[in-house]
Amino acid sequence: MTDQATPYMNVRQVAEYLHLNEKKVYAMASEGDLPATKVTGKWLFPRVLVDRWVLESCHGGIMTDRLILVGSDDPLLQAAVNRLTQQIKVSALFGYTVTGTRLGLDLLAQGHADACTIHWGRAEESARRHPALLQQYSQSKQWILAHLFRRSQGLMVRIDDLPRLEDPKQALDFSTRWVVRQEGAGSQRFLGEWLSRFAFPMDQLTVANTAYSEREVGALIAKGEADIGPGTLSAAMEFGLGFIPVCEESFDLVVPRNVYFRSLLQQLFSFLQSGEGLMLAQRLQGYDLSDCGKLVWSAD
Repeated sequence: MTDQATPYMNVRQVAEYLHLNEKKVYAMASEGDLPATKVTGKWLFPRVLVDRWVLESCHGGIMTDRLILVGSDDPLLQAAVNRLTQQIKVSALFGYTVTGTRLGLDLLAQGHADACTIHWGRAEESARRHPALLQQYSQSKQWILAHLFRRSQGLMVRIDDLPRLEDPKQALDFSTRWVVRQEGAGSQRFLGEWLSRFAFPMDQLTVANTAYSEREVGALIAKGEADIGPGTLSAAMEFGLGFIPVCEESFDLVVPRNVYFRSLLQQLFSFLQSGEGLMLAQRLQGYDLSDCGKLVWSAD
């Protein structure tokens, strides 16, 4: 019998726990069907994730009445989740916690979330960058990548400062106060790449604040606690700020295969593609939903 106090099980213990032969357990771990990780060449299975995997496999999944989203921040996605929550009321739960791309993927890999939103560079490079980022996780064998939308990414400033800070030399002057994002956020990655165009090191910025969401960046600039920071056109419009466009980026959703067909996730895609969703995107500004819901990558 397996030791119930042990947080990790080996292949033999999992085989006993699930009443499978060890060869089948090896195969399921290698294919990404069982939650597992390799340490010094040996498979280890977190007991809590194995239990959750069993529950998720029962009768369509015990957690089908909820959808927990983590990852990158976006005003349109937040607005869509708010509206869907009001539509479904107490019959199910949508949750959306902004963590940034990297931490979101870490949470997804640990089984603490159902899906993760990511953005990791320019739209034209996302077909290469996003899969490369996911493949750093052994759990990616059971993940798929779906497109949500394209959005306008750039720099947010107060409208009165826009004529001055559109000049990169002024934006990078020591007197200009920046609000940056946390490490692992897609917007921080964007900022680093923008700075590299001018051979300007990140650590030479005059950083007034670190923000942990798009809205926090916008709020700090609007309140005068910083002059400039990375963000989307929609976030800038929400706070009445000026916007310096830099690029279009692809905002995508990472989801395990067994969650992709969950009705709540399909409701989210349907809402974004509906007339109401398209009108909302038009009002918020800076979005292209023409390929929303399209599968763009899987490990197969």
